[in-house]
Amino acid sequence: MDACPKCTHPHVVKAGKARGKQRWLCRGCGYQFTCTTPRGRPLWQKSLAVFLYCHGVSMNALGKMFGVHASSILKWIRRCATEYDLKPDPTGKAIIMEVDEMWHFPKKNVASCGSGRLLIVIQANSLTGSVGVVMRQP
Repeated sequence: MDACPKCTHPHVVKAGKARGKQRWLCRGCGYQFTCTTPRGRPLWQKSLAVFLYCHGVSMNALGKMFGVHASSILKWIRRCATEYDLKPDPTGKAIIMEVDEMWHFPKKNVASCGSGRLLIVIQANSLTGSVGVVMRQP
């Protein structure tokens, strides 16, 4: 061990073991620590994955390239989107409507159809009557 990670004092000594890993004690500040490898992927790999995804490479292919699950790639993409991209505000006069758990049974079919938590943005002048959205379940 070269130096303390907290105060960078060069004098550290062994101080037993914890869960099979060597513990160290800093003689400068008294900080006890274990040397652990950092978790996760470096930022350049995450940025490269997002860049390749934006250019058409699938999440499953990226997961195989980087040796991670496709869900990890999705988390990287979502984190990048929230950090670097702003949501656009509606321009002009707009009404924001939310349809929540509207169900419809067409022609007494046992398969239910409908929508849940659908967000619709409609220009204020074009709304003339009732609005309905029906989606058939696959």
